[in-house]
Amino acid sequence: MRSLASQPLAIHTYTAPLTLRQVEKLRQILTLHGFQLAIQPHTVFCAQKDKLRIVVYQKGPKVLIQGKGIEDFVTFQLEPNVFEQASFGYTEAVQSELHAPHFGIDESGKGDFFGPLVIAGTYVDHSLAHIFSSLGVRDSKRISSDKRIRDLARQIRKSGAPSEVIAISPLKYNELFLRFGNLNKLLAWGHARVLENLCKKQPDCPYALSDQFADVSLLQQALMTYGKKLCLKQRTKAESDVAVAAASILAREKLIDWLDVASAQHALRLPRGASLAVKNAAVTAVEKHGLHILHKIAKIHFKTATEVSLLVRRSHLP
Repeated sequence: MRSLASQPLAIHTYTAPLTLRQVEKLRQILTLHGFQLAIQPHTVFCAQKDKLRIVVYQKGPKVLIQGKGIEDFVTFQLEPNVFEQASFGYTEAVQSELHAPHFGIDESGKGDFFGPLVIAGTYVDHSLAHIFSSLGVRDSKRISSDKRIRDLARQIRKSGAPSEVIAISPLKYNELFLRFGNLNKLLAWGHARVLENLCKKQPDCPYALSDQFADVSLLQQALMTYGKKLCLKQRTKAESDVAVAAASILAREKLIDWLDVASAQHALRLPRGASLAVKNAAVTAVEKHGLHILHKIAKIHFKTATEVSLLVRRSHLP
């Protein structure tokens, strides 16, 4: 059996013995998280999802895990929910940080031309961290299904975890962007408000974790009365933390809900991102409603807005 903690490089294979009870628990977890299960010779079952493959062999029995995402699966699913102990590379330091009471904060919509900028925060403690891990809560960017996002968001709310979601509509976003002059200041403003409201809901929370800010001082300066009492921690890829991951799911849900409603209101599909499909949708929106519509449905500092404006004007030239 290979210990994740002892491996300096990325793990490509992981094996461990299982009891019959653990085999069934693993089967349930894989089914819950959308793995495709099959039976092959000499196996109890095989499971596949994306680039992660899991095989449970009859002999032993033992589990073999291969592919992309091994460390996350072992750390957040196999160890806490199947082995129920932190002896397989799930170090005390990692477990302590994962389960310690704290806020996680993340945003969605920052890179999307259409829709709001959504900032969300969630509180976890030992019990909530375990619940979220067992549900399969992970960074929303790794979840492609809107249905799955909504299902997880509903479960997060059902858990009773204190949370806060702020959606800055395009109209308000464009106003604030003009006032602040750059996105980092606007993000700091939004993060500070989410943290302030979370502190009122869970005043004894000792610290908050977010992804790395380009300029940490911006967030420090934006914090308000309650937020100033918090210890702020930032790190790259903070979404691996279950509280940050939960926040990312709540933020993503709010974004896709807004886009669905706005698409219905304007009889036009408003896709995510800033691709050619997004530009084409923007051109259609402007042709139907006029240039002013972009202020209501899009972030006009994106170069897409300028490109769309030029395309529409050229199309009306004699």
